[in-house]
Amino acid sequence: MNSEEIIRGIPKVLLHDHLDGGVRPQTIIDLAKEIKYNKLPTSDAGELAVWFHRGANKGNLVEYLQGFEHTIAVMQSKENLFRIAYEMMEDMQKDGVAYVETRFSPVFHTQKGLYHEDVIQVVLEGLEKGKKDFGVGYGLILCGMRNMKNTLEIAELAVNFRKDGVVGFDLAGEEGGYPPKKHIDAFQFIKQKNFNITIHAGEAFGKDSIWQAIQICGAHRIGHATRLIEDIIFDKEGSVIALGDLAQYILDTRLPLEICLLSNVHTGAIDKLEHHPFIKLYKEKFRVFLNTDDRLMSDTTLTKEYLTASELFGISLDDIEKLNINAMKSSFIPYRERLHYIYNVIKPGYQKMREKLLSLKV
Repeated sequence: MNSEEIIRGIPKVLLHDHLDGGVRPQTIIDLAKEIKYNKLPTSDAGELAVWFHRGANKGNLVEYLQGFEHTIAVMQSKENLFRIAYEMMEDMQKDGVAYVETRFSPVFHTQKGLYHEDVIQVVLEGLEKGKKDFGVGYGLILCGMRNMKNTLEIAELAVNFRKDGVVGFDLAGEEGGYPPKKHIDAFQFIKQKNFNITIHAGEAFGKDSIWQAIQICGAHRIGHATRLIEDIIFDKEGSVIALGDLAQYILDTRLPLEICLLSNVHTGAIDKLEHHPFIKLYKEKFRVFLNTDDRLMSDTTLTKEYLTASELFGISLDDIEKLNINAMKSSFIPYRERLHYIYNVIKPGYQKMREKLLSLKV
């Protein structure tokens, strides 16, 4: 078995994945044809995949986000939203993902007359059907957008659907000029309802964005947090000399960091993969784990993210198990369900793979 087959074959947990950033190229083509959307650059699935990836790989977040115009255009009807949510669950199963938290912003799917409630309901139906057919667990996170004023409304919707499969609230979109504290009413509402918050922070903007997300807005997880490295002092050999107050707080409180290797290069959060702070954070025992962010735009899967980390940073099967347990501990589902996945799915899955690899050696 090669490394890719091993990583695909072990149970993994994905907590930072955008539904509208992971649509299958062929699905986009099919749906565009049905709704007579003629802005796609090509009607060949392979070429379209390359086009999305090339467009996203410009090194800045604003250009990275431009491809979403096309995915969102085909996500304006109940049927299409259901299909995309359902297919995402099948893609997760093929990638060896045991549990996924996918996220999206309902505000982008009301251009053809759907209400926010319709949009959320039908995505949950697609995910639920996918769970039944493919055996993958899920939670749905609703995103408020930094540059919009209706984040409180989205927060209220997240809480309204908490018994139906919505597990948290997120703040997404362009960081520069849109600090999380501008949406404090949404976060206060979520906190008062004892609900879950994750915030994109420290991707395109510095450590102050991370501090705000945690200390002003009450984030329980941070999406990306790449720039946290600015709060850590290293010697010439790369060993840690000291942690700043923020980094120390995040380490001490075990606050989870949703790391996305490949997309951080594509958005310009880092210049080269080998400079990614992931491995330093992992070695310092921060609670980190890997994620896909936007599978279509970054031409990635969770298998590919872990394979990249394995090839680049030398992480082992034991490390990958630890990282996925980190992820499961950090998920927004109830404690007992998290334990179920850790002890009945993840640990047995890795043990089975070790036995398989041992038998192949004999």
